Amino acid sequence: MGTSISFKRPDGKDASGYLANAARGNAPGVVVIQEWWGLSDQIKGLCDRFAVAGFDALAPDLYKGKVVPYHDTDAAGKEMNSLDFMDATTQTVRGAAQYLAKNGAKVGLTGFCLGGAVTIIGSVHVPELTAGVVFYGIPPEQAAKPADVRIPLQAHFANKDDWCTPELVSNFEKAMKAAGKSLELFRYDAEHAFVNEQRQSVHDREAAELAWGRATDFFKKHLG
Repeated sequence: MGTSISFKRPDGKDASGYLANAARGNAPGVVVIQEWWGLSDQIKGLCDRFAVAGFDALAPDLYKGKVVPYHDTDAAGKEMNSLDFMDATTQTVRGAAQYLAKNGAKVGLTGFCLGGAVTIIGSVHVPELTAGVVFYGIPPEQAAKPADVRIPLQAHFANKDDWCTPELVSNFEKAMKAAGKSLELFRYDAEHAFVNEQRQSVHDREAAELAWGRATDFFKKHLG
């Protein structure tokens, strides 16, 4: 449904990504951030779904063409750990937000796993954003303090998650509340990465559809 595009980062370097456009011409934008596997067909499919829901959706390719197969967690961890999260967020993700905002559209940011952490970093460091939706990812506090979040956030977490643990989620929720920040937080009795329908071992269709409806409603409310 979408197409591969290139766009400029604020530093003038080129970045690439997958863009799916809504049917209407003046649609709001959503930047969609990959899991630690890379810009997979599943993430492109989510961009297509956002387009059907009325948003222009752009998923920047943070791994520059590398997509890790689902079984290879060691390779995925290596790719994620070698990613410069601040550069990826303040340059590549911000460039994607600027691309979608060029006709005056409001822009949101969402991401999954690695992308969930990037969404919180972006909520602090990317001024073009109006709202963010986080899926099962939280960055270290030195990358983005809850007190510095500038936009309303909605967040979706799994109770059976040993990476983004319920304790980590509770600490994040408390810090956001203490700072008086706008946060809608939902927990699901599901596994980490429950939205990814390509991974049958963790996919939870009921939880995924509930979260999807909440996310699109949230973006419609804040982005128009």
